[in-house]
Amino acid sequence: MLYKLKRALVLLETVVASTSLLLLLLLTLTQIIARNVFETGFPLLEVISRHLVLFVIFFGAGLVTEQARHIKIDVLASVLSPRLRKMLLRPLTALSALLCAALAWYAGRFWLGEWQYAPVNERWAALLAAVIPVGFALLALHFLLLSLLGSEQPARAEAEDEVESV
Repeated sequence: MLYKLKRALVLLETVVASTSLLLLLLLTLTQIIARNVFETGFPLLEVISRHLVLFVIFFGAGLVTEQARHIKIDVLASVLSPRLRKMLLRPLTALSALLCAALAWYAGRFWLGEWQYAPVNERWAALLAAVIPVGFALLALHFLLLSLLGSEQPARAEAEDEVESV
């Protein structure tokens, strides 16, 4: 079941990150053409583009975390034996999940305050800013899944999933 959750999460993040990147490119191109050809611009596109960058960053971070290709600060890794590194992998990913969950909690509290005090005409921008707590929550979920399942999906679980999909 956790493997299915992991796969669904990766599919969702791939679609959101790809769509966000494509939209970001289109909006930026539109803004460039509007400024250079028509000598005007669209202020709302700037706000949307800033938030789309956050979508790409957070959902992309979830994808690289799932593949265990995220940025790692492992100062001691060069002096630890491979066996000790393997032993520390799950506790450290669980700690990363806890830290990302705390960041999601506090970002969510901050976002709620922003939502409550946003003028009615700016609520849409506050809604887009919800990507920050959601992104940290997704990262926490990825790290939690990594700590529970490890970085590789067993061949048996893949075979079971293929049989279920047929």
